[in-house]
Amino acid sequence: MFLSMGHAREQQLDRFEFPVLLVLATLGILLMISAHDLISLYLSLELQSLALYVVAAINRDSVKSTEAGLKYFVLGALSSGMLLYGMSLVYGFTGHTTFDAIATALSAETRSLGLVFGLVFVLAGLAFKISAVPFHMWTPDVYEGAPTPVTAFFAGAPKVAAMAILTRIVVTAFHPVLADWQQIIVFISIASMVLGSFAAIGQRNFKRLMAYSSIGHMGYALVGLAAGTKTGVSGVMLYMVIYMVMTLGSFAIIMAMRRKDGRQVESIEDLAGLSATNPFMAVVLTALMFSLAGIPPLAGFFGKYFVFVAAIQAHLYALAIIGVLASVVGAYYYLRVIKVMWFDEAKDEFTRTAGSLRLVFGLSGLFVITYVFFGGVIGGAADLAAATLF
Repeated sequence: MFLSMGHAREQQLDRFEFPVLLVLATLGILLMISAHDLISLYLSLELQSLALYVVAAINRDSVKSTEAGLKYFVLGALSSGMLLYGMSLVYGFTGHTTFDAIATALSAETRSLGLVFGLVFVLAGLAFKISAVPFHMWTPDVYEGAPTPVTAFFAGAPKVAAMAILTRIVVTAFHPVLADWQQIIVFISIASMVLGSFAAIGQRNFKRLMAYSSIGHMGYALVGLAAGTKTGVSGVMLYMVIYMVMTLGSFAIIMAMRRKDGRQVESIEDLAGLSATNPFMAVVLTALMFSLAGIPPLAGFFGKYFVFVAAIQAHLYALAIIGVLASVVGAYYYLRVIKVMWFDEAKDEFTRTAGSLRLVFGLSGLFVITYVFFGGVIGGAADLAAATLF
């Protein structure tokens, strides 16, 4: 909401419904993370989703925004149906809806084929929310079409919430059938990392690039979850905190890409010569791109390091190796953004950046650069949080 203040009028967000819908979505997110029961999980997920469908299409004068909202709604309804069907199967084969009772029922008896089908559907519904492959198809179009402040919200909060509840449900409710869900998580993790790395190479629109980047990053976070250990869950939490800060900083810079005539631009080529026209923004975006690529000693490196260590400790060597190779491929398109900023000739400079945007991307850049000095505190908090699930 703080990011959207300067953009409210141009992007048709200066309506009283906008902050109300964001608060409702946030309430859904907080309830979802706290859910201990399949029914409360579903209700909170829908509270969040219904608000997000409207927010995606809030700029009714824009064809792209309307299309983004419609695509998100249709595919979101499909994923909700799959999730609900999976939950009904899990309830049918265990007789419980609370996570602890499901885990107890699974420990007491041998798992049935019907339960595995239910597990697959539940994971598919939640994988849609984190835009993991093969449930990622909505992400690039919705990121590009929705107003940029809305995209920044989509890229941060709902992703973190969905990853949190995915972690909670597999570790708490389905831990007795770890071998079954681990295979699914490993598959969607590898698919997300590979598609995120290769599909982003040809992108020219910065928002679409960030969409494919987010698909890849969800894949890296799932590497830690696939380990199924306390170290892995701690790595996932740490990764999501770092990812959220990097993403918010990147979107604040995308929102600052505005020409002198007031026109908003989103192409990577529009960043040409930014180092000469706006050195502060160029330095911050360089730090964020290097961090997203996982270059040490920036924050993004530590996020990847801990999830890969957890995978190696769980003997998932192939997963860790594929993750490292995907990171190398992914570094290419982040480096291309840096190359355009520092080595291309400036065509036109951006208008003066709003103070709210400068504050957000400045703090984000400071976080990724100085993370090495205070990362231990965040790591300790992540370990404490992970310990509650085991």
